[in-house]
Amino acid sequence: MYEMVPVLLIGRGGSRGVKGKNTMEILGRPLMEYPIMAARNSKHVGQVFLSTDADYIKEVGKRNGVEIMERAPELCTDSALVEDVVVNGYNQICERMGRQEIFVLLFCNSATISQGIIDKGIEALWNNPTLDSAVSVSLYNEYSPVRAKAIDDDGFLIPYVDVNKIDSASCDRDSAKACYFCDCSVWVLRDRCMDKEYGILPFRWMGRKTLPLFQEGGLDIDHDYGIAQTEYWLKKHGFSTEKTPYK
Repeated sequence: MYEMVPVLLIGRGGSRGVKGKNTMEILGRPLMEYPIMAARNSKHVGQVFLSTDADYIKEVGKRNGVEIMERAPELCTDSALVEDVVVNGYNQICERMGRQEIFVLLFCNSATISQGIIDKGIEALWNNPTLDSAVSVSLYNEYSPVRAKAIDDDGFLIPYVDVNKIDSASCDRDSAKACYFCDCSVWVLRDRCMDKEYGILPFRWMGRKTLPLFQEGGLDIDHDYGIAQTEYWLKKHGFSTEKTPYK
């Protein structure tokens, strides 16, 4: 029998994109309540911890029974790296609960969490000690390296990568190898991933060996258009202002 796994939920008050996104209402609920609901409906999740600097985020957390952790001021700026917030939050959990081999990382601004996906990730790490993490991914071939562009010193578009080195690349977005993105919905992590020197950029908290947890259309809200996308995703997966898909 395995012990229940803690959740680290992160979200700060400031935002470079959508202001107040973590508590903005979508289908009548603060956005951050969706990851909390997903955690509460996991059969393997125990305590949920919230790392934030904002009182209004703390209030939503308290109403939902999560345990509040104070975030250091240096981790609350636009220049602070998420990886440092994650390591700090994990260390605070360990101070309160003792060492945790596995924990779940959720973002306050990501509501696109398929039912059962948290448990699938936790069980994968339980059953395979070689895994560092299990992470939700969505297929986004329209944003693959085949189509990506950079701007050169003269202001003209150039390929972001050498497309000639990508087998089968063409104007068809599905021509090359399928392109998956970590959609920032669910991260199930092993403790060794908290050694940042061990992991691989850009998300060093994933470690090196990661199992994909497939879903469709996952995202975190960092731009205005993400609000409508998130609402569409929630409705498609059984959420409304009156009900949720959870029993």
